[in-house]
Amino acid sequence: MIITTTDAIEGRPVTAYLGIVSGDAVMGTNIFRDILANIRDIVGGRSGSYENILGEAKDAALAALQANAARLGADAVVAVDLDYEVIGGDSKTMLLVSANGTAVKLG
Repeated sequence: MIITTTDAIEGRPVTAYLGIVSGDAVMGTNIFRDILANIRDIVGGRSGSYENILGEAKDAALAALQANAARLGADAVVAVDLDYEVIGGDSKTMLLVSANGTAVKLG
């Protein structure tokens, strides 16, 4: 299945719009990642542990998006938008990745 942020797929006309589909992933960070991120915040640089969990959450959200589109019989999902949010307080940080797009049939 083609998943794209563009609103069209070159050479493949959209023959039917099946509806909006979404996929979400909420991932816990854990106290060790939070401690390492706080240290990294003080000394500067990238936080590999947070980057890894964000990557996992993005992959999970896109997989859920694809599964929901497949249930509709879609060949592709166009105009995909990824949103990232932090939910929870200081002691319970959770990362949310939401993927939304339009499921379509292609010619």
